[in-house]
Amino acid sequence: MINAIIIDDEKRARELLYTLIMENCPNVNIIDQCTDLPNGVKSIRKNKPDLIFLDIEMPGHTGLELLDFFDEKEIQFGIIFTTAYNEFAVKAFKLSAIDYLLKPMMAEDLVSAVERFERRFQPQKQEIQSKNPEVQNNKIAIPIGQSIRFLDLNEIILLKADNSYTEIFMEDNSKLVVSRTLKNFEEVLQDNTNFFRCHKSYMVNRNFIIDYVKSDGGYLAMKNKQQVPISPDKVSGFLNLSTIIKR
Repeated sequence: MINAIIIDDEKRARELLYTLIMENCPNVNIIDQCTDLPNGVKSIRKNKPDLIFLDIEMPGHTGLELLDFFDEKEIQFGIIFTTAYNEFAVKAFKLSAIDYLLKPMMAEDLVSAVERFERRFQPQKQEIQSKNPEVQNNKIAIPIGQSIRFLDLNEIILLKADNSYTEIFMEDNSKLVVSRTLKNFEEVLQDNTNFFRCHKSYMVNRNFIIDYVKSDGGYLAMKNKQQVPISPDKVSGFLNLSTIIKR
């Protein structure tokens, strides 16, 4: 399935496009509809769609400004522009849009645009997914440049978010910087109970925790002498994973 978002300020236009997609593109799943570009940007960051059906003429921001809100590494989606104005066609194609659909849209044009998206973007998406961290035999395979580094999970002390990068601190005091978000690692390691997301910027290996300190807002003292903050809403979940000796 292709997960898609519609961004258009006109309710009737959104409804018509949604109906056309439902009737003619069974492989397209509309996961959200947005009325303006700022909300569309939020939805893209949250839902990570494969495809955006994007109106050009909207109040505040035009659809042509969408890519200004994202770093190059974040742009893992295709765009099909929708508009009633032919004059925007050249600009749309310069932005590497998959296609340009003129309102009112014809079903055959829509189907052709989606098929072109599949031919152009789906192989790229599969390649990107194959380069994401993957756990095998208690090791995590991490893409670094043109190579893949295999790290023993038992030797990872903690992971720290740094914008769209993640710093990995190892037991031997080495550190790796990987071009993947901490959220990505959280999803990959979700079945490993040793790793705990204690803060929006940190994930720790519980085997390397020495103390949970309640003062100074609460933090975890690690074996490598780092003090890692723990969010108040994460404390109970952390304590539930540990055996506490009651007084």
